[in-house]
Amino acid sequence: MVYPFGPGPEVGGPVGDSYAVALVRDGDAAGVLGVLRRIRFTGWVGAAESGWLPVLAVPGNGAVASQRRGIAGAGEVLAGELGATVLVVRVLADRQLALVARVGDDEVGRYVSDPSREPGAADDVLDDPLGVSAAGGIAAAAGHPERGRELAEVLDERLDPESVIESERLARMLRLLGLPTWLVAVAALPRDIPTGPTARDLTRLGFGLPGPGGVVLARLARVVRRRRRPPPIFADPPRGGSGMDPWLM
Repeated sequence: MVYPFGPGPEVGGPVGDSYAVALVRDGDAAGVLGVLRRIRFTGWVGAAESGWLPVLAVPGNGAVASQRRGIAGAGEVLAGELGATVLVVRVLADRQLALVARVGDDEVGRYVSDPSREPGAADDVLDDPLGVSAAGGIAAAAGHPERGRELAEVLDERLDPESVIESERLARMLRLLGLPTWLVAVAALPRDIPTGPTARDLTRLGFGLPGPGGVVLARLARVVRRRRRPPPIFADPPRGGSGMDPWLM
């Protein structure tokens, strides 16, 4: 199967897509929408598919809800308030994949393919995948605990940025865990998603509100939210440059 996420980022040239999704397992649409309205979420909510209700953030690389929450923060609120299993996926410029899995109030896994590409990361942050050991918890949250080892292999692979993009790693993960594969193309919104639902099939929220009024409010809030960067996926990633093993510092 060919995934329509377009060409990969060119070295020294344009970068790839950024997008973010929170998948709510057995999510009730009314309950999910209620939480998203309260936290002034901007994005789209789809219909449940294979037991997962997708929440698509706009923008994928910044704050999308109140209190400078990015998709990970929005997913935390959804999991906690609904007592649900939530799997958060974020791709930055097709150079970094981040995952966070929560079951209710408990976090069961967190991963970043390249912490050095986190917005605002220090120059000496290491680029090694971080959180590969969480693959078992992430696979279990997705309903496939038996695939934890295979997932760890996918997450631990070092990709050549000149020829492979993170959407390809994500596509492999989605197939492995039986999750909707069209998620790799959600950056196409507000146009229809290739191989996925049309824009008409999704509920659009702007600053927590549906309809044209929400779109206008979201545009006004975008200026402020751009200046309020969400917390990094890992607050204190390993750093190098001292000649010492960063895990011993």
